[in-house]
Amino acid sequence: MTTTTPRLPGGTWTLGDRPVSRFGYGAMQLTGPWVVGPPKDHDEAVAVLRDAVAGGITHIDTAETYGPRVVNELLHEALHPYADGLVIATKVGARRDARGGWPTAREPDQLRAQVDDNLETLGVDVLDLVNLRLGDADGPVAGPIAPAFETLVDLQQQGIIRHLGVSNATPDQVDEARGIAPIVSVQNMYNLANRQDDPLIDRLAAEGVAYVPFFPLGGFSPLQSEVLSTVAARLGSTPMSVALAWLLRRSPNILLIPGTSSRAHLSENIEGATVVLSDNDLLDLEGIGG
Repeated sequence: MTTTTPRLPGGTWTLGDRPVSRFGYGAMQLTGPWVVGPPKDHDEAVAVLRDAVAGGITHIDTAETYGPRVVNELLHEALHPYADGLVIATKVGARRDARGGWPTAREPDQLRAQVDDNLETLGVDVLDLVNLRLGDADGPVAGPIAPAFETLVDLQQQGIIRHLGVSNATPDQVDEARGIAPIVSVQNMYNLANRQDDPLIDRLAAEGVAYVPFFPLGGFSPLQSEVLSTVAARLGSTPMSVALAWLLRRSPNILLIPGTSSRAHLSENIEGATVVLSDNDLLDLEGIGG
């Protein structure tokens, strides 16, 4: 299922029927503060996207809610017409309110409208991958997902969605979705300190389904770990680099989507993820989530 590439750390993974770089790019940071409004430096945002693709990244994560519309429109400006090997994954299931919140929006008519918005802003006739965003801003919330997921399956059967996934989902919701239609990815919060999905990751790896962790250092509340800092210092690296390298080592089905609004930081992330972790490093890092 995996191969190697000299250009990016981690090699590739087949996402549905599309081989993608395991080191991808998450575009959420290409907006203003709190994921609202345009970027501070529009030209740099466009350049970051072009550098990502020029560097071999073939998996980009976005959502129409980022901005809203801002990131999708930047993607269109920077990369359209899209390269044949590029996979752009988006999300539906939430909207933005006037205060910058993320209220759920998973009624069938709401989901259809969000798919239409993504088609329009990205400038495509078919979306490569649509993840159904579940739960809320605090994390996964248990409960049935069939009506919402079946709406996306219907749109897939109409030919405007190529592949499906779920995001912010419980293991039971992952199983429910897979009982309705095939999925190619699960996108959840996961990092060195948040290891609740360990059994799910291993099961998905055995079944050929990608796992896409977000917030590799904790997101809006960054992980504070003396152990992580110590390992990074020992390697002459940074906590982010070590966290990304650990994720690549954790399982071959893990696809990274670290984000940045800076070309220099993009290069640092890619280079940093190549750091080699020794057995002692891994043993120390495993203790963070234990």
